[in-house]
Amino acid sequence: MSLTVRDFYEAGRESLSLELIRGEKQLDRIIPEAALNRPGLALAGFLQYVANKRVQVLGLAELTYLKSLKAAERRERLTGFFEKHIPALVVTRNRLVPKELLLISEAFHVPVLRTPMITMDFVNRGTLLLEDLTSPRMMAQGTTVDVMGIGVMLEGEPGIGKSETAMALVRRGHSLVADDTTVLQRDSTGDIVASAVDVTQFHMEIRGLGIIHVPSLFGVASMRLRMKLDMVVCLHHQRSMEDVDRTGLAPQSRDILGVSVPVLNLPVGPGRDISLIIEVAAMNQKLKFLGHDAAKELDERLIKTLLRKATR
Repeated sequence: MSLTVRDFYEAGRESLSLELIRGEKQLDRIIPEAALNRPGLALAGFLQYVANKRVQVLGLAELTYLKSLKAAERRERLTGFFEKHIPALVVTRNRLVPKELLLISEAFHVPVLRTPMITMDFVNRGTLLLEDLTSPRMMAQGTTVDVMGIGVMLEGEPGIGKSETAMALVRRGHSLVADDTTVLQRDSTGDIVASAVDVTQFHMEIRGLGIIHVPSLFGVASMRLRMKLDMVVCLHHQRSMEDVDRTGLAPQSRDILGVSVPVLNLPVGPGRDISLIIEVAAMNQKLKFLGHDAAKELDERLIKTLLRKATR
């Protein structure tokens, strides 16, 4: 999917305080490269290597330089710059946009935006926003919970108890990220980040009870907007699982957006406290991240014990 100026503007309207100055009809222009550029050399007249596929940013330095030029020269520089078919222009620090710039931008159908942010801060945060808008993402049928800093997505057939298990975990002091449907996205660091669909955020459906608003019942600490996905727990009916890994020596994983994520298959049956088991599984996963694998450690101890007995 192509990234447009409208996508960037709408995503940054609050986070970057973006304001549209001119070019509402041109907001569907494509941004070929998801990056920002300060066109100092281009405004100075060197147009051979202009990063014209990026959103252009004019800060205090660029505007002061333009102001220092004579009117005819300023128009010439701006015209040559806009002739490069840039996707959009952002003016920082809430500076007054020169009328000549607005007239030339209209002639070349280039949207002009403005932000009160300092130029360096805008470039840093705007770059992160562009990366977020273009990073790979997918929708997954699952409920995601933050369990002591470990992001756990619960999967399973309808009615198996994903939401009830998540509610029990929230009741234990953990945090809900998304119920029923989770948005998964690979960020710039290579991690998979989970979040909720906007329309269902903060809500949970419990069969027989209906829709509940989680932070109203359990407090604001019961919700997380985004969470790194550390493991997937697949809930299965106990009768459908013929072979259950009883040692943990055969760990499973799944490729999600090019990232290998650990998977735990958990049988659900009468008398099993699934929320407690998931809590322990999350703690065990955290230990594995720290380099301590209990199953492997016990296996090695057993092998050493058997070898000692065999050599006697």
